[in-house]
Amino acid sequence: MAERARTGGATLPAQRCARTRLAAIAACAFAVLLAGCGPGGDADKAPGEGAEAKSSKASGSELHLYNWNNYLAEDMAKAFEASCRCKLVQDYYSDNEELLAKLAAGATGYDLLVPTGNAVQTLIAQGALRELDRSKIAGLDHIKPEFLDNAFDPGNRYSVPYAYSVTLIGYNAGKMKELSLPTDTWALIFEPRYLEKIRGKVTVLDSQRELFAAALMYLGYRANESDEAKLKEARDLILRAKPYWAAFNASSYIKELTIGNIWVAHGYSNDMFQAAADAEKAKRPFTIASSTPKEGAVLAVDNMVMHKTGPRPDLAYQFINFMLVPKNGAELSNMIGSGNVNAKSMEFVDQAVRDNRAVFPPPAEFAKLQQLTDFGRRERRLLNRLWTEIKVR
Repeated sequence: MAERARTGGATLPAQRCARTRLAAIAACAFAVLLAGCGPGGDADKAPGEGAEAKSSKASGSELHLYNWNNYLAEDMAKAFEASCRCKLVQDYYSDNEELLAKLAAGATGYDLLVPTGNAVQTLIAQGALRELDRSKIAGLDHIKPEFLDNAFDPGNRYSVPYAYSVTLIGYNAGKMKELSLPTDTWALIFEPRYLEKIRGKVTVLDSQRELFAAALMYLGYRANESDEAKLKEARDLILRAKPYWAAFNASSYIKELTIGNIWVAHGYSNDMFQAAADAEKAKRPFTIASSTPKEGAVLAVDNMVMHKTGPRPDLAYQFINFMLVPKNGAELSNMIGSGNVNAKSMEFVDQAVRDNRAVFPPPAEFAKLQQLTDFGRRERRLLNRLWTEIKVR
């Protein structure tokens, strides 16, 4: 999940974080979601949905979804189950490399995956995905044009955009102010002159592509740089900073940041949204904020794709259509702070969330974000070797 000039260090107060209000809005959200996609719903309901739902009920079926951690609110999952009269079975990953490795090791039976663009590119090249039947999808015209027809899947033959996030820096606002540390630059996680003040209080993503991208952009290079000399320069930067970090962490940094065990985290914008909400809800004596570094950052557009081994493509289409309903898509932003790819969802997104620069970067900043692209075999071997060197030293 790349960036632009800078978003500033805007704090995410409680009113901007709808997750803090889930208990109060659960019944309402559930009703709204059902109205958007269930039988007899409004005009935004996907065509043919009722008939498919009856078929699902008759077979007592399950939809197997392999998704990112913290990427579908529980209320949304329950609403989908009610609409399709099926069971949603989810497995989770915290990094695209983890998803690809599990599939390469022989995992089968997933109907839907939600990989980022560069992983979609890999899966297409491997022949692992079903080509989509557009006649079974309603709402593609709702998607913002900047998220369609991307280089990783020209014409969207295999993928439907789900949501996006920006890889940035989340931090304990009070501690950063107290220590007079800059929060608008990758220097915060790479430069010893800053790290010596927060030794053992920093985590970085356990993702070779994401961490190398941050290092490369800090050095003034492209996030997708594949030149060996430049990659080695990024490796050396990472190795210089590594002794100051608490951990490589792609799965529990939300909790660690929320309870105060760490003060700085390299991670995804929707995760920082949740960390801010959780800290506020728990009445912590500090505030979690986030900032997009001025050197640039990664934009991760995550997509719904159908794996060839999935036994229920019919239910997969139902889930895709469910998420394309504007009110349902809005809840991805309201509940978990995901960037929204659906133009018609925006009117249903809470104003405070729309104003959150980490979730919805201003146009000039958004234009500077970089999406990761798939590396060729030679580049992957090189990066794997450099990553191994980082991990063992």
